[in-house]
Amino acid sequence: MKEKILHPVSGFWVIALIAICIAGGIYGAANEYVAVSVILFVIAATLCTSISVVQPNKSVVVTFFGKYVGTIASSGLFAVIPFSIRKTVSLRVRNFNSVKLKVNDVEGNPIEIAAVIVFKVINSAKALFDVDKYMAFVEIQSETALRHVASKYPYDNFTESGMSLRANADEIAKELAVELQERLSISGVEVIEARLTHLAYSTEIASTMLQRQQASAILSARQIIVEGAVGMVDMAIRQLKENGVVELDEERKAAMINNLMVAIVSERGASPVINAGSLY
Repeated sequence: MKEKILHPVSGFWVIALIAICIAGGIYGAANEYVAVSVILFVIAATLCTSISVVQPNKSVVVTFFGKYVGTIASSGLFAVIPFSIRKTVSLRVRNFNSVKLKVNDVEGNPIEIAAVIVFKVINSAKALFDVDKYMAFVEIQSETALRHVASKYPYDNFTESGMSLRANADEIAKELAVELQERLSISGVEVIEARLTHLAYSTEIASTMLQRQQASAILSARQIIVEGAVGMVDMAIRQLKENGVVELDEERKAAMINNLMVAIVSERGASPVINAGSLY
């Protein structure tokens, strides 16, 4: 459906004409010009059906005997075809908050997800004639798109490669907005923004996945600690050798490395032992 913008006559001129017809009808009735009076009253009543008021940031779609005439997109008082049907469509920006949907991510884990969709109508004719109840259409298509996007990615990516719902919220929101626009363009709706408002594992696996996240965090932290400890031990051995503090054979070097690694990596404070004799 292609929208056609109407530029109707100002309603104030028609109101003035209605007033003239009513005054003429009253004058004719007073002077026994009954036929003229009846005709003027009928004209005034007919013109009254053409008056239409359009509020700011709204549009009025005009149909006449089942035929689409056009859309009044500007606000004000206008006169259109008498006895035509006018339907008002809001052009204001609106929000749609989806319910918490339970879906499976790409790995099959059940998750809960919800989003807020910011949209507005940009084609009133499509919104009224191409879909049945465009608001319900927006709600259903929004939830369908959200389910589809959520099923394409894992909730969390433990391999640190690729996108995930939790770590790439902005990218997921942009993809959701693009898919929504494709689905809703038929209804004359423009998607302004789409954002995730809720994301969590489903209750039946929440505790298990929390343990997995904690284990992954511990392993990552341990890896950083070990890498740092190896660098510190290497630096200590090299400085001892360069400064000529002590000459270490392979056995003594291994013992020192072992002691340094234990002292650095251990979660508890090291308890030094003073060796007063020989290593052998």
